[in-house]
Amino acid sequence: MSVVSQLILQADDELRYPSTGELQSIKDFFKTGEQRVRIATALSDSEKKIVEEASKKLWKKRPDFISPGGNAYGQRERALCLRDYGWYLRLITYGILAGDKEPIESIGLIGVREMYNSLGVPVPGMVEAIRCLKEAALALLNQDDAQEAAPYFDYIAQAMS
Repeated sequence: MSVVSQLILQADDELRYPSTGELQSIKDFFKTGEQRVRIATALSDSEKKIVEEASKKLWKKRPDFISPGGNAYGQRERALCLRDYGWYLRLITYGILAGDKEPIESIGLIGVREMYNSLGVPVPGMVEAIRCLKEAALALLNQDDAQEAAPYFDYIAQAMS
């Protein structure tokens, strides 16, 4: 949900008008709308490049993942990893567009640690993959946009840790 939706629902639940501070939050949300759309567009348009660059960095740092016995060993396993990286990048764009980390939490992080543990996927490796995604994605953005996008990557990495 966007900041606007959250504030309206909260005010309605409390049977009141939005406060001056809440209205200012909505105003700030709209001011950053163009930037959020620009970032989400850049990330989605460059998804393949970002995922490829991030995976190269990860395999270089952790060649054991793609070696025999590693979780990303083999064509199928590696393709599944790349699919997940693209999925997390998409989640990040949802959060950026909403101006909030709630969509990331509700769509993609509830139970993620347990899921990866049950599948035998090393969670620290996924955290490292998110860091590689962050590095590859932010390299494509200008400094202000990178600063705006970085916390969404950090949020996922922290939630997985």
